[in-house]
Amino acid sequence: MQKTTKIRRFTSRMQARLLLVFCVITLLSIGLIGRLIYIMQTDGERYAKQVLSRQSYVSAVLPYKRGEILDRDGTVLARSELRYRLILDPYNLLENEDKIPTTLEALKSHYGIEAETVDTILKESPNSRYKILLDDLQLAQVEDFKKLIKEDKKITALWFEEKYVRTYPYNTLACDVLGFTSADNKGYWGIEEYYNEELNGINGREYGYYDSSLNIERIVKKPQNGNSVVTTIDINAQRIIQKHIKRFNEETGSLNIGVLIMDPNNGDIIAMASNEEYDLNSPRDLSGIYSEEELSNMTLEEKIEAMNKIWKNDIISSGFEPGSTFKPFTVAIGLEEAIISKDSTYYCDGKERVGGWDIRCSARHGHGELTLAETLMKSCNDAMMQIAEAEGRDLFYQYQKYFSFGQKTGIDLPGEESGLIKSVEELNAAELATSSFGQTLTTTMLQMAAGYASLVNGGYYYQPRVVKEILNDQNATVKKIEPLLIRRTVSEETSEFIKEAMYQTVELGTAKYAKVEGYTIGGKTGTAEKIPRNQGNYVVSFLGSVPAMDPSIVIYVVIDEPQNVPRQDNSSIATKFTAEIMKELLPALGIYPEGEIDYLLPDPDDITDDNTNEETDEDTNEDTNTDNNVNDDQTTNTEETTREDINSEVNDDNQEGQNEEAGEEAAGEE
Repeated sequence: MQKTTKIRRFTSRMQARLLLVFCVITLLSIGLIGRLIYIMQTDGERYAKQVLSRQSYVSAVLPYKRGEILDRDGTVLARSELRYRLILDPYNLLENEDKIPTTLEALKSHYGIEAETVDTILKESPNSRYKILLDDLQLAQVEDFKKLIKEDKKITALWFEEKYVRTYPYNTLACDVLGFTSADNKGYWGIEEYYNEELNGINGREYGYYDSSLNIERIVKKPQNGNSVVTTIDINAQRIIQKHIKRFNEETGSLNIGVLIMDPNNGDIIAMASNEEYDLNSPRDLSGIYSEEELSNMTLEEKIEAMNKIWKNDIISSGFEPGSTFKPFTVAIGLEEAIISKDSTYYCDGKERVGGWDIRCSARHGHGELTLAETLMKSCNDAMMQIAEAEGRDLFYQYQKYFSFGQKTGIDLPGEESGLIKSVEELNAAELATSSFGQTLTTTMLQMAAGYASLVNGGYYYQPRVVKEILNDQNATVKKIEPLLIRRTVSEETSEFIKEAMYQTVELGTAKYAKVEGYTIGGKTGTAEKIPRNQGNYVVSFLGSVPAMDPSIVIYVVIDEPQNVPRQDNSSIATKFTAEIMKELLPALGIYPEGEIDYLLPDPDDITDDNTNEETDEDTNEDTNTDNNVNDDQTTNTEETTREDINSEVNDDNQEGQNEEAGEEAAGEE
């Protein structure tokens, strides 16, 4: 009789079980892989060394040398210095008992390491192949001992491991620009972070194995060192501005000060600094800022917050209302679009009625009849509101984008902020009026300096930069970073007028205290009341260029809440401070006195004494309160517009140029 074979069906229940088993295995595999990745990222080096310590051969990492950071003339601002670790191989030493006494004696005589210390290691880790005895040794500390190990065969199980330590020869100098690194060569802040991949190299490795005599034979794979970067920073200029910031704070004091020096002809940042400086060699040390008692009472979160505050580069990361330093932009827009001309005149009666509100000029009784140049020289809010009204909100908004307000400049530093500008829809009559003199919008110092540079260099907007060249470890050029022309902002004719008006503003207007004997200087002052209003807290500033008609530098000084002064709302605090800096800075940069230039506009005989008043304090409480009713709503939109979007809007002439060359003041200012 033939047997019948029973065929079992692969039921849906069995399929479900199989699928469940497959899913469980898959999830476990994913979890295991994830755990391995986490371990490699967080404790990879530690586990690697544990593995090496159990192998019968020696494998040591040969560290690469991180590239240097140089100033524009080749002075080293950051370097990696070679250091050594003294390594003990406990297993090998125990295998050579006859050599233990001489080895221990050598450690004692050269480094003061007691025999008991080594005995403890041998007892606790007899099978280990890797124990660090000493760390951070300099070459002078290891040369003799290296020679002794090589010559004395009775000393064994010891060798030196190389490593590099990042050092900054000038401590706090250019800390805002440079940034710092962690022990594992990861850059934080500044150039160290932005150019981290360029500066880093690739580790090498030394493989060693023991021969029959337990001597180590080695095979070496050399490391690849990192590239160096040549910055646009001038070390002497940087020293000068940091010195003057420190002196001002010791003599007068402020909540913060920012100083930015820029080359308007290529976008190079020559120097930048603020109050918040720290030692790059010990960036987490707060003892220079806080007392021992204050530090002991701070939580970990408070310490981290304090460190991030001093590490932050306020020049590129802090927005504020620029105030009257914005007025040259308003005038330039009108000139460029032929809405106004250099012969235009304006009548200031002390206020403008806008959107149902009286927005006042600092001259409460009015400036009277003004030429266009005089509107800048006297810093007339009334005239700016009239000009902005004629321009209209669409055009005003478009030009804000041309000057890169409300968007990042693209500087090669991390942490840049875009500032805040009103959208076209938000630019109602009152907002347009107050924006015309630098209120109800926020900018960074970098944005203002870069935009102003284009006003005085013929209309060319260059992307700001801090690095101009990359070198390999043999100092050969790997890459030249050429100046990047983004767009044309204004014409040569408009630029000439702005330069002339800025020169007259220093010679005869509100910025007279910025004068330096023998130099022609152009510039504009700013006095912005801070929020909350009516607290007597102001930001005073000066934005200018030297020489006035053919600028080599743009200088921008911002002083946040100057202390120990009769009143903060006095722009002469900023202009006098700027003049002190320039007296030392200009010769250091090779900019020498060139004498005065002819008065271009207006005729000096037509300038009244009233024109020479610096921006001060004609506000009454009633005036201030009236202005604040209009301007306290600070809700703004950040307009992140790509460079491609902007370029598509610029006229054909500006495009060709690119291809070829590729805060509040209504209450407190005059």
